[in-house]
Amino acid sequence: MSHRQPVRVADRHAFDTLIDARSPAEFALDHIPGAINCPVLDDEERHIVGTTYVQTGAFEARRIGGAMVAANIARHLRDTLADRPEHWKPLVYCWRGGMRSGSMVTWLRLVGWDAQQLAGGYKSFRRHVISQIDSLTPKLDLRVICGATGSAKTRVLHALAARGAQVLDLEDFANHKGSLLGSLPGVAQPSQKHFETRIASVLETVDVSRPLYVEGESIRIGRLSLPLPLVAQMRAASCIEVSATPEARLAYLLRDYAYLGDDRDALADKMGALKELQGKETVARWQQWAHEADLPHLFAELMSLHYDPHYEKSQALHFRKWPDRQRVAAPDLSDQGIEAVTDAVLALGAPPSPSA
Repeated sequence: MSHRQPVRVADRHAFDTLIDARSPAEFALDHIPGAINCPVLDDEERHIVGTTYVQTGAFEARRIGGAMVAANIARHLRDTLADRPEHWKPLVYCWRGGMRSGSMVTWLRLVGWDAQQLAGGYKSFRRHVISQIDSLTPKLDLRVICGATGSAKTRVLHALAARGAQVLDLEDFANHKGSLLGSLPGVAQPSQKHFETRIASVLETVDVSRPLYVEGESIRIGRLSLPLPLVAQMRAASCIEVSATPEARLAYLLRDYAYLGDDRDALADKMGALKELQGKETVARWQQWAHEADLPHLFAELMSLHYDPHYEKSQALHFRKWPDRQRVAAPDLSDQGIEAVTDAVLALGAPPSPSA
């Protein structure tokens, strides 16, 4: 091996390309943002090598694995890496910074590239993610966007981001809208680790002297849990309530959740989860509307009977500054109405004028 020293996670941005040498399944679970996957062992090969190690021993596992690794690196050199220039500088990592990334680094250096290895591999990056969330979160000037179901809070976040405001869009990272009906058709939620990786990647770029806007969430979004330091900071943060009329909210929900009518059986099944809270008769009515794709009646009653009765109590329980919240009226949640809400939210965070 070269005299070069392994690279720390904090120095990863100095490289042209990040290469994840782990198997596709490991890469899919979580990876360093921006990395490309060039596995030296695919999922099946990794299983074969592991089984051989247990059943036969380390030498036979290395002999079989070595042939597989050599073939895979050769394929990457012919295909994925074929167009890399002479002075290309990649950083390679595997699970612990061991033989898989070490083998690839050796071959890339033999070609003439200045390849280096991430010290500690993905495990060191995972520790970095946790450390960043723990250390950066208490410094954040969070502004929590609250509002009853259907208040277009996520759309307001998007509009804020388009205006240059700092935004942490947790529901986007979770691939979920955060409610009973929040799962997205055909879109799986990421792993908990990847969810946290995406959060940390934003926190690393935040200017802590400026507000960071985030939607008011419970401790879970679908099956994913918010990091506890972030939950604590959100609970102590200032709140901005988007105060929309029931009519505007219903109209928005019918636009934003229109796709739920495409799978009527799935929608009816989701209603079944509310039997204990709402009673069999009410849920049977909702399931009938679901089967008929009668979303106006269904959403109107979900708002009035399920979501709204618990809204005020839930916000007061979760956000300590809820009694002191600032309100933004939202009589209209059309595109133009959301822009008006965004103007009002930004005005709340603006410094006072010299004449004030």
